Amino acid sequence: METKDLLNIADLTPEDILTLLARARAFKAGEEPTKLPGKSLALLFEKPSLRTRVSFDIAMHHLGGHCVYLSPAEVGLGSRESIQDVALVLSRYVDAVAARTFAHETVELLAHYGSIPIINALTDQEHPCQALADFQTLQEQKGELKGLTLAYVGDGNNCATSLLYVAALVGTHFRIASPPGYELSPEHQARAQAFAERSGATVVLTHDPREAVAGADAVYTDVWTSMGQEQEQEVRRRVFASYQINETLLARAKSDVIFLHPLPAHHGEEVAEGILYRSGSVVFDQAENRLHIQKAILATLLQHGATAAS
Repeated sequence: METKDLLNIADLTPEDILTLLARARAFKAGEEPTKLPGKSLALLFEKPSLRTRVSFDIAMHHLGGHCVYLSPAEVGLGSRESIQDVALVLSRYVDAVAARTFAHETVELLAHYGSIPIINALTDQEHPCQALADFQTLQEQKGELKGLTLAYVGDGNNCATSLLYVAALVGTHFRIASPPGYELSPEHQARAQAFAERSGATVVLTHDPREAVAGADAVYTDVWTSMGQEQEQEVRRRVFASYQINETLLARAKSDVIFLHPLPAHHGEEVAEGILYRSGSVVFDQAENRLHIQKAILATLLQHGATAAS
């Protein structure tokens, strides 16, 4: 990877993505020897988390490094202390920062002012670590990524954006069904379409979940209401009611379809009861793969940083 940081999937090349996936597979198989003794990672979080916090912490432990968690109350990012000052201070203490923030601009500013790698652990715009773990899971289950069809049903949110970019870069056909007014942004659509034209992928945007899912190799959904949107919850439940993943909708996909969800899931809302535990659900493989892809990201960025520094 040529970049110091991992902020956006679109900053990566197809080769970057495939190399990270290969390295994650090697870590999972116990075949990747890289260790990061003495290295430290700060988890700078504005939002709560289960998978992101635990997977990064355990990843650093397995790599021989150390992790420190910084809660919103301890830092007051952008209020008690400026983002610039936080970046400059942490650059003197730790070797990398994984930041989970509301505004994407926050991680961009951390990266601008910080001299160490900044990893986007989720923002309102993208969730790159999740998307990479998702494609690791897809690759495990289906093999070659190029030519597969991934259908996403639901909100055109940060997860959808990162998935769109990975798919477009590696040649996976991507279909997304969202209600009117909840689509992916035109800017992301246009940029991903340019990647897709080079990779041979297709990008299809529709309002019809049945069209998106028809003949798909994999079906993906996410919560209808993300953190920070709680005041919209009742409206979103009504708007997204026909976008639930259930057995009837999945029956339109291929017979060996796999189902993905980044968790946490709201059973009975975006997923019908029992869907997470049906045959073909790989949701908990996805959750596990957050650990392995984050080892690959940390090893790549911290080794790259060490090489650049020398």
